[in-house]
Amino acid sequence: MSRMRSSRTALAVALLGVALAGCVDTTKGPGVDVELGPAEIVDGWTSCAEAAPRAGEVISVPTTQTPAPTGPEPKIGRIDPAFTPVAVVLCGREIRPRTNGGQEQAATERRAEDIAALLAALRLPDQRADGEIACTLDMVIPPWLALVDEQGRWMRPYLPTDSCRKPRAEVSAALAGLQWKTVDTRTVGQVESAAAEAAGCAQRWSDMVWVETRHGRPGPPVPAVPPAAGPLRLCVYQVPPSQQGGDKPAGDFVYGGPLPTERQAGVLRGLSNRRAVIDCATPASRFAVLRPLDGTAGAERYVELDGCLRFLVTSPTGAAQLGQGDDALAKLLGPV
Repeated sequence: MSRMRSSRTALAVALLGVALAGCVDTTKGPGVDVELGPAEIVDGWTSCAEAAPRAGEVISVPTTQTPAPTGPEPKIGRIDPAFTPVAVVLCGREIRPRTNGGQEQAATERRAEDIAALLAALRLPDQRADGEIACTLDMVIPPWLALVDEQGRWMRPYLPTDSCRKPRAEVSAALAGLQWKTVDTRTVGQVESAAAEAAGCAQRWSDMVWVETRHGRPGPPVPAVPPAAGPLRLCVYQVPPSQQGGDKPAGDFVYGGPLPTERQAGVLRGLSNRRAVIDCATPASRFAVLRPLDGTAGAERYVELDGCLRFLVTSPTGAAQLGQGDDALAKLLGPV
């Protein structure tokens, strides 16, 4: 993930979120019928914080600041001829740098008023596929929009789709061409702490030793790669009790940085032993991740720092082999 994001990029993400995944059906969002009728009209627009507190959430972050919706969202639909919009509100999220380092996720509310081109695009029909078409596998997350009239009433407009069932290009172009005014921003959670950024570590990581052993034991306990390796980066994570023992427990960053050279030789020796893996099912509360310091592709090494004290070495080809560590190995992976 980039450390910095320009305001242009952040707004583009807010307008039309994109992630690599299977296609999403934008025609059957919450409240959308197969035969679309007019959208439900709601009295009294208040704010994104009240109407759409989780709009645009692509990355889930721990937070206690996001309120729960007060009720079901209004029905999405076509623009009723009796409803005359004068403005559009865009509710979304963006990732931004924190003042003292790291990154945070902010909820945003933006408003635009010269919306003739957008209304024309929203009134277009869906495009239907004629024969075979080539569609990309990027998942498009439709923006959360509300059209507002002079009385402050509002509605959720349906976004007409192209032949790949993604928002039509005319809709995306009209949104990008608007003069948006930021009405409100509020921090909803930390994405990356200053300490994690300084260490070159991700804020959260999954305990792959537990994942691999829970869903099928990897190969025999022998070194997956030769003991020698280039400089390594150490990242250590704490698994909250609520995550321990789950299908894919995620830990939060505790400490890390370049692994000191005098420790690395001992760590690699510990990871190359042929000790039999003990029969153990105690989830780790802490684990370490060792990756190439320069960020290039290479073997990844995971070590449980308590619990069963096992380790896992994975190769860029996807092979994974399990081994048995000990307290001495765990001690070498203490704070740097």
